[in-house]
Amino acid sequence: MDLQLQGKLIVVSGGAKGIGGGIARSLASEGAMPVIIGRNETDNRKLVQSLKDAGVQADFVTADLVEPAACALAIQTIVERHGRIDGLVNNAGINDGVSLEQGSYQSFMDSLHKNLVHYYLLAQLALPYLKISKGSIVNIGSKTAETGQGGTSAYAAANGGRNALTREWAVELLKYGIRVNSVIVAECYTPLYQKWIATLENPTEKLAQISSRIPLENRFTTVEEIADMVAFLLSERSSHTTGQLIHVDGGYVHLDRSL
Repeated sequence: MDLQLQGKLIVVSGGAKGIGGGIARSLASEGAMPVIIGRNETDNRKLVQSLKDAGVQADFVTADLVEPAACALAIQTIVERHGRIDGLVNNAGINDGVSLEQGSYQSFMDSLHKNLVHYYLLAQLALPYLKISKGSIVNIGSKTAETGQGGTSAYAAANGGRNALTREWAVELLKYGIRVNSVIVAECYTPLYQKWIATLENPTEKLAQISSRIPLENRFTTVEEIADMVAFLLSERSSHTTGQLIHVDGGYVHLDRSL
């Protein structure tokens, strides 16, 4: 299926590694030009160079999205370089384990800035250009907003906010023909996930246990499966889909995990 993304410029936050990196690669394979925003210039450069070596277009802007001024400068830089924005993928964030019992006001607020506030800022800053292109927004979310996880109040709250903003923006932006959807991730094996597993006692056994609870095929969702859904939602092939929270999770959230 031709997703008709040829020549489209798509901004991907947190696009250097993991799910963001997979999204950038999927978009590039469809002929789009991903422009990633990430805080680590070495990682940004490595991903973009690998795409260019494969003969596709890509670019990056290095920015720490916790800082509102950095969000503004990133979008400004992209527009100055390329003159347009055809889509936005809000993806950057981290499950930072700020709990109710052990957390604090400051750690909770800091986590919201790491995981939610820049979703709003990047969308607001990109909006004038998305109005022109009638582009789409895809927010990446987490199961934690719906299932809970324990010990991660701030991240769960941020993801509840991501879900709410997806629905709210879909309504607000109807008049501009801008579609807004979210892809909800459950168990996807990324470098960050691998790092977390390694901190646990008996990580191999824990990994097998988690896999066994994923209803479809008892396996983790791949980065590519997340990325391909994002590409579809950004494309005109999903032209009448908006305000949706789409779970690419092997049935983890909605099916009985004892299956």
